[in-house]
This record gives sequence, C-alpha cells and structure tokens, in this order.
Amino acid sequence: MPGKWNHEQELWQAVLSAVRAVLSEDGRQSIAAIGIASMAETGLLLDIQSGKPRTRFIPWFDGRAKKLVRTSIGPITPLERFRRTGLPPNFKYSLPKLLWLLEADKDIARGALWLSAADYIAYRLTGMCGTDYTLATHTYGFRIDTKTWDEEVLDSFGLETSLFPAAYPSGYPLGTVGSMAGLDLDQATPVPVAVLGHDHICAALAVGATEPGVVYDSMGTAETLIGALPEEPLGEKEYRSGLTFGLHVVPNRMFWLGGLPSSGGSVEWMRDILGEEPLSYEKIKDLLDRADLAPSGIIYLPYLAGSGAPRPDQRPKGAFVGLERRHGRGEMVKAVLEGTAYEIEAIRRSAEEVTDSTIDRIIAVGGGTQNSHWLQVKADISGCEYLIPPVTEATLLGTALIAGKGCGVLHNENLATIVAHQRKAAAEVVPDMQRHADYRYWYEKAYLRLQGPLREYYNTLTRERSY
Repeated sequence: MPGKWNHEQELWQAVLSAVRAVLSEDGRQSIAAIGIASMAETGLLLDIQSGKPRTRFIPWFDGRAKKLVRTSIGPITPLERFRRTGLPPNFKYSLPKLLWLLEADKDIARGALWLSAADYIAYRLTGMCGTDYTLATHTYGFRIDTKTWDEEVLDSFGLETSLFPAAYPSGYPLGTVGSMAGLDLDQATPVPVAVLGHDHICAALAVGATEPGVVYDSMGTAETLIGALPEEPLGEKEYRSGLTFGLHVVPNRMFWLGGLPSSGGSVEWMRDILGEEPLSYEKIKDLLDRADLAPSGIIYLPYLAGSGAPRPDQRPKGAFVGLERRHGRGEMVKAVLEGTAYEIEAIRRSAEEVTDSTIDRIIAVGGGTQNSHWLQVKADISGCEYLIPPVTEATLLGTALIAGKGCGVLHNENLATIVAHQRKAAAEVVPDMQRHADYRYWYEKAYLRLQGPLREYYNTLTRERSY
C-alpha cells in the first residue's frame, strides 16, 4: 500500500530542492557530478515492474525485527557469518527487516528490489539500480570476502540474490541524470551520478582518518568511532572485539566501527531532567566551568539505549554509581561526559588490540565538538590528542570528494590537498597527563569492574521475566 506513505516522495522532493538551490546560486553554475551517501541500513522495497516503492522506508533504528536477529544468521555458524559479513547480528540490518516483512506477507519480495535510501535516490535520478560496497555490507546479505551477495545464506530464507542491486566500489558512476528525474540542468555535459556509501565512512575520508593510528569520532546524538585497516580476512580476534567491520570507501582498505547509541543523547537527557525547562547550553557550560577539572568520582554507565561495542547488548540500562550529598548538578553533568568518554575509550582500546596499532590521534566532528569541556574530558581519559577540523558537514565533503574522484572530476592530488587542509587547519585539544593518570584509575578500577555485575543483573532479570 505505498500510496499511503509519502516518506520516499518527501525525500525525493528535498533532493530536487537541494539541486535547484545549487543551480540558483549562480547562473553560470554547472554540476560536474552528483554523489549520494546515506545511513547504511535504511531502505525500502521497489517494485521492479512499476518502478514504484512497494513499502515505505524502514529506518535503521526500527526495532520490529529484533525477534529475527538470531534467525538472520542463517545455516552457518555465527563466526563464519561474521567472517563473510564483518558484522555481529543486529536488528538494524536490512536482512532482518526483510524477514520481518516476509512474516507479514510471504510474497512481498517477489518481483522487488531492496534499495537503501542512497540507492533509491540514485534510481530516481538515473533510472539505474546499484549500490556501493559500504552500503551492501550493512544489508547482512553481502560477502565482504568475495564482494558478492551471499547466495547460500539468502537461499536458506527463500530469497534470491536478484533481490539486491549490483554492488560497485564507492564512487562508481552508476549513470547520468535522466529525463525521469524532472531536472532541467540546462548544460550540455551529462551529469554522472555515483552511490558513495555509508555516511560515517565518507566523513572519515573527508577529515583524513584513513590511516592506522588516526581515527574519526562522530559526536552526535549517537557517537561512532571509526578507523581503517588493510583489507584482509577476518577471524576470531576480530569477532571477539565486538566491533563492526566492512569495506572502506578507500580502495584496498577496510574500516572498523564501534558506536555508543546514547552519547549526545545522554547529554540531552540530562538537560531535560535538571530543570523545569531544559537547561540551556549556556547554563550547562556555566555548570561545567564551576566543576572541578579532576575526575568527578561518579561513574555513569551510558546505556539509555543499550550498549554497543565492544560489548554489544540491548539489555543493560543506564546507571549512576558513587553519588554523595556534595554532588550537585555540575558534577552530574560532568559524570555524563565522563561516562560517555569511558565507553568510547573501551572502543578505542578494543580497536588497538584488534589492529595491533596505537591510536594516539582522534579527529572529531559533530555537535558535541561545541562543548570544549567534553573534548577536554575525552582527551584526558584517552590520553589522545583531539583534532577539530573546520568542517561542520564532513559527510557532505567526503561525498563530494568521492564523487569527484569516481567520476573523473578530481584527481588523487586534488583530493589529498583538500584533506590535508582539513588536518592542517584543525584546532587541537591535548590531554593533561596527570588527569589522564587519575582517569585511568577510575576507568580501570571502577568503570570496567562495574560492567560485569551490571550486565549480569540485567541478563538475570531478562531470564526471570521470560518465564
């Protein structure tokens, strides 16, 4: 019943408005290439015959497929599944969502094609269907070891590989803007369109976090730490890390990824509950200005929406441990900053272990970088230098660079110069090594030690409630 839903049409109109806005800025402006990135897991089923959506977009955070996560592993072992996909099982991926749709209508995938949000926009622009490796990775039906759709696993669910579009390296020109797009570009040269991939991976390229030892920290409502490693087979060590792996937008490389679902979300939650009206950011800054620079002594476990890597689990809940009468609002806010930074530190350490490399430099982008206290806490806890490049939309920049390179508009030296400028112009936040030593004590002796009891409590609670 696609006629009831207009999400895909609203997205398409937003794309048209964006292209027209670019063209209207300067009468002489032309478009050299169009690149598209998106959240990897959000997608829909497209009816092949009519070319119209058969379902609405199912967003990455839609949890209705949670009960099918174990089922989606298929007929092979979890370790072998991980070796093929680079992914631990999760409801976010496309395959569990498809299995959920099939439960309601066993024929819904017949004569259809699963497209990510980026794939769908590329289709509307060009009339061609395709995806890139980084988006294909997050369907849970794509093999990163062979760069092909997993026929064995899909067949076990009665699905054919033709349910998914052809997959290409990031930046591959899928086609050119066609008449079906309804855009009057008024230029003689056809405009190539490329599907570029996972938004976070595109952003990592833009800020230069593509070499071992340098990682990208996307500080938003959720927070993600991303690094690069050589393209090579995955094994037990990577599987046990709790991290996610996939093919990078940079050729011959892979990425590792770990995320915290409630990072900036924890800060927003604290703003909401500390006053009759949400505290302003100026008030938050004032509270932090008056708080001690030393560790607060409060341990905040930031699991408002479960935990991610290195111990992915939806069952744990958030907690404060160590509260005293002397603690006020400033200490509570600082504890939230510390707790989220502890969790990112756990991801960083796991990545160091799995990649056998030292991570000493982190490039951060996102709304959280506006909070200087948070950046200092993160630097002090990790002992890493934090760099804040002068770019507010790293994904857009990365998308433009990959599209330009893939479509022949930019050369390697052009791309390298632009990326180097971001690094050179970045502001620096350096750790205080005495506070780093103090935080190391609280991280190892308190934060890590509380993980086991907290998780065991919620595991037990879940088992008891299931009876």
